[in-house]
Amino acid sequence: MLDVATMLIIAGTFLLAGTVKGVIGLGLPTVSLAVLTVAINLPHAMALLLVPSFVTNLWQAVVGGNGRAILRRLWPFLLMATVTVWLGATALTRVDLSLLSALLGLLLVVYATASLAGLHFAVSGRQEVWIGPVVGTVNGVLTGMTGSFVVPGVLYLQSIGLPRDMLILAMGVLFTVSTLALGVALQGNNLLTAELGLVSVAAIVPALIGMVFGQKIRHRLSEGAFRRVFFVVLLLLGAYIVASALGGSD
Repeated sequence: MLDVATMLIIAGTFLLAGTVKGVIGLGLPTVSLAVLTVAINLPHAMALLLVPSFVTNLWQAVVGGNGRAILRRLWPFLLMATVTVWLGATALTRVDLSLLSALLGLLLVVYATASLAGLHFAVSGRQEVWIGPVVGTVNGVLTGMTGSFVVPGVLYLQSIGLPRDMLILAMGVLFTVSTLALGVALQGNNLLTAELGLVSVAAIVPALIGMVFGQKIRHRLSEGAFRRVFFVVLLLLGAYIVASALGGSD
């Protein structure tokens, strides 16, 4: 059973993560996973983000009206990003969790650094045919191992020249199918208990409250400045996770 202090940490984490998503349109799975990994173990953190991530990203995925175009263009990437999650998730029961936590921290550092540096890669239509499935495979395996959906998947989606609205939609689709695949993989490895499932369902409430709050303050803040602060904090948090995980494994 999760104690009261842990439940409060979980509620506060999803309130924060929802607020971030409300302001900049992304970050709920990333923030919740990063913070919860510090507070509890990685598999539990991955299980807890499932329902809030699915609900918020499904909404993001169905808004915009370009869903069919996204699926027609990206189905090889999305298919591989989905079916390979189970492969990465097998590591959760076979590899030292401190090493997987360090890997998560490293992915967060890479994502934050690339975003702060404004790195942009360009993938042509001809390259997309073979790069998409390769990146999808890597993304799926890393999702299964760490619960993180963003590296290299988001960097790839940013590289293929999608308009902003379609990019947001594509990320929503990626996060939605990845969340479903992760839930199946965790269940298959006996890492998704009824208690964690119920707490994940309950976490929808603070996540949605945070999103509403974030949307209200969005117009009062500079989105660019907020994004910079977000990625700096994510960079520091990722570095802390790496240091703590490797230090604890000695």
